[in-house]
Amino acid sequence: MDALKKMKDFKPNRIVCLTEETVETLYLLGEQDRIVGVTGYAVRPPEVRKEKVRVGAFTSADIPKILALNPDLVLTFSDLQADIAAELILKGIDVHAFNQRSVEGILSMISMIGSLVGANRKAEKLIADYTKKLETLRKKKTEVLKVYIEEWDEPLISGILWFSELVQIAGGIDVFSDKSKNIDAKSRILNSDEVIKANPDVIIASWCGKKVRKEKIAARTNWKSITAVKNDLIFEIKSPLILQPGPAALGPGLDQICSILDNARDKLRG
Repeated sequence: MDALKKMKDFKPNRIVCLTEETVETLYLLGEQDRIVGVTGYAVRPPEVRKEKVRVGAFTSADIPKILALNPDLVLTFSDLQADIAAELILKGIDVHAFNQRSVEGILSMISMIGSLVGANRKAEKLIADYTKKLETLRKKKTEVLKVYIEEWDEPLISGILWFSELVQIAGGIDVFSDKSKNIDAKSRILNSDEVIKANPDVIIASWCGKKVRKEKIAARTNWKSITAVKNDLIFEIKSPLILQPGPAALGPGLDQICSILDNARDKLRG
């Protein structure tokens, strides 16, 4: 019984987060003191840059540096970090791999992190706040705009599922929503003619780790015929705000999508 009680009461006190969204979630839950190491891409909240040790990039990690931090839990994401997870497990480290790819999955991830650190009530409150925001936007009556989400430029890659879902929640429709369910980015590769044929009203680009060049998008062959290009409705959302499936996407990422679509509606109405 004593052993079972200890297992029940165990909460990790030395956590290494290898993705941005788990870092931000722990901060939002007020559990940031448990974090001893973070991915080099962690920028939210801003203080994380000064407060936490960097232990690697997204698909590469400094294993000796992680081990030196003596973590009792490492949080990873998907098959993309499977090799890192496997190496850590072989070293005797406990690893939890998340795999959220949708809005529902993001909320589930927040709930699970809350359970892992004993912050269930805080997690439930955070989830309730996000859910209320999402439902309010879903009920809002707006003119639906066709949106092309560009996740990469060479080759053209359309948006992942949670991005596509957030566009829909904000009152748009992803013109390549059928592709958004494909986890593998290679399965979301497009050719230029597909975008021209879809004729989106708005283009929202977010190139992971690279600044979007709107003039480059507008100058593509035959793209001048696209409604979004004709009306200068090409927008960028910085990748840390939308391409990580976590609080940033549901917060400022979604807010920017709403603002973009509202501005586009005003411009198209003339």
